[in-house]
Amino acid sequence: MWSGDEIVDTNPIFYFFYNNHRSARRMRHLLWIFLAAFFISCSGPSAEDSQHKLYVVATTGMIADAAANIAGDSAVVEGLMGPGVDPHLYKATRSDLSKLREADIILYNGIHLEGKMGEVLEKLSTQKPVFAVADGIGQQRLIALEENVYDPHIWFDVSLWNEAVAYMGEKLAEVDTANATYYKSNTEAYTQKLAELHQWTSTQIESIPQQSRVLITAHDAFNYFGQAYDIEVRGLQGISTISEFGLKDISALVDFISERGIKAVFVESSVPSKSLESVVSGARERGHEVSIGGTLYSDALGEKGTDAGTYIGTVRANVNTIVASLK
Repeated sequence: MWSGDEIVDTNPIFYFFYNNHRSARRMRHLLWIFLAAFFISCSGPSAEDSQHKLYVVATTGMIADAAANIAGDSAVVEGLMGPGVDPHLYKATRSDLSKLREADIILYNGIHLEGKMGEVLEKLSTQKPVFAVADGIGQQRLIALEENVYDPHIWFDVSLWNEAVAYMGEKLAEVDTANATYYKSNTEAYTQKLAELHQWTSTQIESIPQQSRVLITAHDAFNYFGQAYDIEVRGLQGISTISEFGLKDISALVDFISERGIKAVFVESSVPSKSLESVVSGARERGHEVSIGGTLYSDALGEKGTDAGTYIGTVRANVNTIVASLK
């Protein structure tokens, strides 16, 4: 029976093309195997890496921003409290609880800032690494309100916040030892930026005449800022926005503003402005003209994607607003 092999065996021209054709087929086959292996090797590890990235959940925007700067692309960082959210009043949602349960590590402020989440965080701390970033700051550097009660607004002193950030870096490195060196390098780079921000803030506030260095806000959140940068601070409400204020508090603040000739007061992004608007109206009735100097970011960052959506951006925005209104 006739077959093509007979032609190949007897005809040198057919032999040449036939063998080259078979070689080409083998080459194409080998090439497809190589390409398949190449794409698998490229895609496999990245998918696996994404599954094993450290999942960090932070309560406030300030903490989430710091953790993201430290973690870089080696972890997934998620914050619970968005722009304009008051942490004093915040209650964890069902979605938050799910994120907290799934987290590999939880970072929160501490010193009772997240007052309504305390029980949840305490329970979770028996199951996984949960750290209060304020623990990275020596107790002697905290502002005492009464015995064993401290002001929780530590981020308003950039030098203090720098210590909290360094502590975050240590804890992330402890939990994710495989990326410890990377976290350490990122922490050093970010804390250097914060050191420069602290110095810039000091210089800017010093440009305000001493007699005009009075910062009046909706609640008493800026005491660390005042202590660090030599500016007098007054708030209508207490340390927490949970505390009530009344006509007596408004009247006392109006008296202070009128006597000192204060030019501007400041509303806060996470606190309703109505309370300070009452103070402005009261001062005008006394014959003293005072204006709303602008909105300050107090217990939350600004909108994501804006300059104020980062910690450094909020500090710069606050300082620029204060200086422009009081200088």
